Amino acid sequence: MAPRREVPPSTDPAQPSAARIYDYLLGGKDNYETDRAAAEKVLAVAPDQRRLARANRAFAIRAVRLLAEAGVRQFIDLGTGFPSSPSVHEAARETSPSARVVYVDYDPIVQSHNTALLASDDLVASVRADIREPATILDHPDLAPLIDFGQPVGVLIVAVLHLISDAEDPAGIVRQFTDRLSSGSYLVLSQFSSDSEAEAMDRLHAVAAGTPVETYFRPRDQILGFFEGFDLVEPGLTDVEGWRQDGPAAPTRLKIAGGVGRRP
Repeated sequence: MAPRREVPPSTDPAQPSAARIYDYLLGGKDNYETDRAAAEKVLAVAPDQRRLARANRAFAIRAVRLLAEAGVRQFIDLGTGFPSSPSVHEAARETSPSARVVYVDYDPIVQSHNTALLASDDLVASVRADIREPATILDHPDLAPLIDFGQPVGVLIVAVLHLISDAEDPAGIVRQFTDRLSSGSYLVLSQFSSDSEAEAMDRLHAVAAGTPVETYFRPRDQILGFFEGFDLVEPGLTDVEGWRQDGPAAPTRLKIAGGVGRRP
């Protein structure tokens, strides 16, 4: 019999978690039956969803490598999810061994895993906080020793904003983070796009409605608006599987649009 895994306080295994669903789609083991059931309902109508999850992760890592090569040495990863390799700090340290990273996620299991994994690394911190409360994150005592906002910072908001309703003002949330960034900083962002196939969107809505992973698809012009004050680097806002990827990428029924912007 497998050992019983302890559930951190305030974790509800009866409710699906975005981080745990994503972990399942990526082939991880840090998920519960409710997460697997929710993911399988989406996979039933969009069986390429695993490929899309991997493409989104690969987009983030390609972006981090681009930023590191451009001289960025400090990163804030909002909604980081469960640790996987290469992680943000591993990718950044391919260029700069002293790169500093603050991982932020609301899921207590994610925070517990990251804290344990990174305990011996003084240049990486794991913070449990909600992206909807930017001030809590920006003023967190574990962030200040690692992030100097007077120098370029890379902020990652990858596959997070589609969990935030328009009523919660996702553009305003992004702006609170980007207002702190100096010239030469970067924003890496992706989210589900409303040019996804209608049937697949409807199925995801049906699966997620009323749960903590209720999903909001947005048109690309609204996603572009999140980059206000930034110059998009080539190739601009694209499907994540095609962003700076060698060779053609097979389309998916659900679409995640992603891009990277630089603060001039």
